[in-house]
Amino acid sequence: MPLLRRRRPAHPPPQIDGPSTSAESDEKEKPSLPMARKPRWNCVDSCCWLIGCICSLWWILLFLYNAMPASFPQYVTEAITGPLPDPPGVKLRKEGLVARHPVVFVPGIVTGGLELWEGHQCADGLFRKRLWGGTFGEVYKRPLCWVEHMSLDNETGLDPPGIRVRPVTGLVAADYFAPGYFVWAVLIANLARIGYEEKTMYMAAYDWRLSFQNTEVRDQTLSRIKSNIELMVATNGGKKVVVIPHSMGVLYFLHFMKWVEAPAPMGGGGGLDWCEKHIKAVMNIGGPFLGVPKAVTGLFSAEAKDVAVARAIAPGFLDSDFLGLQTLRHVMRMTRTWDSTMSMIPKGGDTIWGGLDWSPEENHSCNGKKKRSDDSLVSQDVKEEIMNHQANITNYGRIISFGKDLAEAHSVKIEGIDFRDAVKGSNLAHSNASCRDVWTEYHELGWGGVKAVSDYKVFSATSILDLLRFVAPKMMQRGSAHFSYGIADNLDDPKYKHYKYWSNPLETKLPNAPGMEIYSMYGVGIPTERAYVYKLSPSAECYIPFQIDTSADGGSDGSCLQGGVYLVNGDETVPVLSAGYMCAKGWRGKTRFNPSGIKTYIREYDHAPPANLLEGRGTQSGAHVDIMGNFALIEDIIRVAAGATGEDLGGDQVHSDIFKWSEKINLQL
Repeated sequence: MPLLRRRRPAHPPPQIDGPSTSAESDEKEKPSLPMARKPRWNCVDSCCWLIGCICSLWWILLFLYNAMPASFPQYVTEAITGPLPDPPGVKLRKEGLVARHPVVFVPGIVTGGLELWEGHQCADGLFRKRLWGGTFGEVYKRPLCWVEHMSLDNETGLDPPGIRVRPVTGLVAADYFAPGYFVWAVLIANLARIGYEEKTMYMAAYDWRLSFQNTEVRDQTLSRIKSNIELMVATNGGKKVVVIPHSMGVLYFLHFMKWVEAPAPMGGGGGLDWCEKHIKAVMNIGGPFLGVPKAVTGLFSAEAKDVAVARAIAPGFLDSDFLGLQTLRHVMRMTRTWDSTMSMIPKGGDTIWGGLDWSPEENHSCNGKKKRSDDSLVSQDVKEEIMNHQANITNYGRIISFGKDLAEAHSVKIEGIDFRDAVKGSNLAHSNASCRDVWTEYHELGWGGVKAVSDYKVFSATSILDLLRFVAPKMMQRGSAHFSYGIADNLDDPKYKHYKYWSNPLETKLPNAPGMEIYSMYGVGIPTERAYVYKLSPSAECYIPFQIDTSADGGSDGSCLQGGVYLVNGDETVPVLSAGYMCAKGWRGKTRFNPSGIKTYIREYDHAPPANLLEGRGTQSGAHVDIMGNFALIEDIIRVAAGATGEDLGGDQVHSDIFKWSEKINLQL
């Protein structure tokens, strides 16, 4: 067919000179194939692969967790650490102990849950959801709205208009602070093992932001506690209750015991013998009876040791105006409306906490080494170390010092300029409207006031009160209406019938209840904040003008000065002096603070950290919150709840120098 023509190749085959084999000819006649390209691995593929691996691993672990026997985790733990001791409840049930006295829990500051009952538009969908405690999810979703709803009114110390935040009720109010982080849960579980249940246990939840008397004014919380205790006694055969306050709850219940005796309308009208009729024992855990220095820095610069370290790592971030964060200023704005924080300002002034050149704990050693009883066996190096330590006495009485040199200098070399009559001015935030949106009283202090504070140089427990009144007069005016910080000369003076004195053990008498017992139970062996070295902050438009000087350091392994903070023995939050003095001396026997001679006991728990991660927070911890899982403390509580007395427990259990330190305090008893 003429139309069908053979297509000619585009390129004629090359001519090859010379002979060739048939194999070579066949190979050359094969058409060439395109080379296969290796697939490229991009970021999307890597992310998908990583997500797939994580999901697969998650499902495998979830399957294994649900498939394994319930005893397997315990088996693994025991294989590594050895046999675990029985929980206190199991141990004491084997001894025959059963539930006897009803128990009342009084939570401390921040450990009780708070929920929303009414709020502004930004809080839509949060009705009866926890704003405090739980997952804290709302902090991340809407932080400024959360701060607004967690703050109280600056003038009244009560709810701001259109906002109602109330305490969660029941045992769930403070069993866990957050998922997996127990507070009262371990103690509740062990009490249940000897027969306790919800009808014999009561969580005296309250709004820990309010002043103690305002919890009654707004929520009638004190009346509810009184009624519930009376009901528990009546429905349990007349057996008195054992009250277990923790942290600030210790001060709150101290206030309650005076309130319940006082006549209405200021008090509960229970009469002078109410506590004798209804309370067997008050077992205070980690009680800041005389306050904590930590409260001063929280009100002064919104700091504690851990915050100061973070502020040093990221200078200017927590308190800068960058992206409008101003984190520390928001924290200060919120916490300065919480009147309860002012209940923990140190009480007793220089008489208790020491002056510029002395303090009860002045010979405390921070190197953690225990002296041997046989001095002849102590090496010369250790003797020299002890002598050097004694020569370098820590001035714990200087709660705030502006500079390390001033913290260590003799008082005669300190020439401070009185700040009390200084003229405030040169508004710190006059040119930036965003600064005024996050209101703190530092705006009114001005450059003149800031300089006056730093020129005073050193502040003891007495002058600290004047300092706070100078930098935050409105806050202190509100707080001074509800709390006091002095020492009573004459407890029979009618003025001490006012509720502002009821939470200060140095300005009130214990109830007329000779059959009641009072315990002070706290951890020891942990470095605890006692005094601070401060400096002026770098100047900025929106900032807190003072901060802890984390560069100030003792320079040796055994120094008590670390990161601008002088440390002393305690439970990480409350120094031994505050937790133990009243039961060691102030209330010991019949004193003017304890006219009915209520028996007092000190039970100290030497801190031992967990040996490994499998122990969680440890069963021998002395830390301020972790002590709630301390097996020895739980056992003491259960024994008393089951009917034991302080003498049955063995009386005092002391590891610190609290009795020696108490004798150094010259207080008329």
